[in-house]
Amino acid sequence: MSKYFEKMKEKFEFLRNKEDIYILSIESSCDETSIAIVKNGREVLSNIIATQIEIHKRFGGVVPEVASRNHILAISNVYEEALEKAGIKAEELDAIAVTYGAGLIGALLVGVNFAKTLALSLNIPLIAVSHVHGHIASNYISHLDLKPPFVCLMVSGGHTAILKINNYCNFELIGSTVDDAVGECFDKVARVLGLEYPGGPNIDRLAKLGNNNIKFNYSCALKDSYNFSFSGLKTAVVNYVHNKEQKKEEISVEDIACSFQEIVTDELSEKAIKACKEFGLNKLVVAGGVGANSRLKEKLTTLCNENSIELYSPILRYCTDNAGMIASAAYYYMKANIGLSDLDLTAKPNVPFILNID
Repeated sequence: MSKYFEKMKEKFEFLRNKEDIYILSIESSCDETSIAIVKNGREVLSNIIATQIEIHKRFGGVVPEVASRNHILAISNVYEEALEKAGIKAEELDAIAVTYGAGLIGALLVGVNFAKTLALSLNIPLIAVSHVHGHIASNYISHLDLKPPFVCLMVSGGHTAILKINNYCNFELIGSTVDDAVGECFDKVARVLGLEYPGGPNIDRLAKLGNNNIKFNYSCALKDSYNFSFSGLKTAVVNYVHNKEQKKEEISVEDIACSFQEIVTDELSEKAIKACKEFGLNKLVVAGGVGANSRLKEKLTTLCNENSIELYSPILRYCTDNAGMIASAAYYYMKANIGLSDLDLTAKPNVPFILNID
C-alpha cells in the first residue's frame, strides 16, 4: 500500500459527503478513446469521443494493436478537449475514474496508465470501474429520474446478460451468454454477408428491406432458461450461406439479415420481459451498443406496453462506449465506498459482472 493510497483513503471518505463532486473519467476498452467530466454522477459537462471505426473498417473488425496505438495518439488531445468543453480546470476535479476491464488489454492499459498519471499529478483519488457497470450507468446520464431497482438487459459486443439491479452497486446475475455475446454474433454474421464493420447497424438497416422467411437449421437448448447461446445460430447462418454458394444459388442478404435479427431480438426481448414479471419489477433498462438496434427497441416497447413495464434505454450517443457512463458508475462506487485504487492498478481483459454492496 503506497503513501498515495493512504492519503487518498481520507480524501475518498471526504468526497463521499461532498455536495458537488466532479469526476473525470477515461474509457479506452476497445476502439473509442473517450474522456468525460460529470458532476454528481448525472450531469455531463463534457463527453468527448475519438472513434476508430473508419480505421478498423479496412480490417473487417477491431485489430487490438492498431487500437492501442491510436489510443496513444488520441488520448492527450481528447483530455484537453474534455476540460475545455466542461469549462473547468484540472485542479477543480475531485477524482479520476477509468475503465480497467473488461476489454482489449493493450487498449485498456493506455487509459489506465493515463489515469494513474493524472491522479498522482493532481493528488486526487483514482477509481477503477467495470466497463459493464458503466453501460448500466449510461442510463443514469440519459434518464435523470431513473433509480433502482430494475431489471437490466445487457447487450453489447462483449457481453449479453440479464441482471437484477437491487441498488446502484448491488447486482444479481439472472442469466448470461454461454458462448458468443450478441454484438459479436451480429458482427460475425455481417462479415459472412460481406457487410462492413461494425456489422450490427448494417444488419439492422438491411433487415428493414428483407422478409422473415428463412428457417435456419439450429436448435437452442436454453430457451427455457435465462441464459443465451448465439454460437449455434451464427453457425447455422454461415452454413446456410455456404450451402447456397456451393450450389451457385442466389441469396437475399436482406432476407438473411431479417430472419437472423428476428430470432435474436425475439429471444432477448422475451427473456427480459419474463425476468421483469418473475421478479415483480416494473422497470426494464437496456444497456450496451446492441440496445441501439431498432427492431429490439420496437419489440421491447410493444412488450413493455402490454405488460405495464417502464422501458429505459440510453440515448443514442450513450449506447456505445463512452466515458460519461464510466464517471456515472464511479460516482455511485464512491457513495458505496468501493473502487478506490492504488497506483499499481492494472488492466484486466475480464472482470466479474457482480458487485454486492448493501
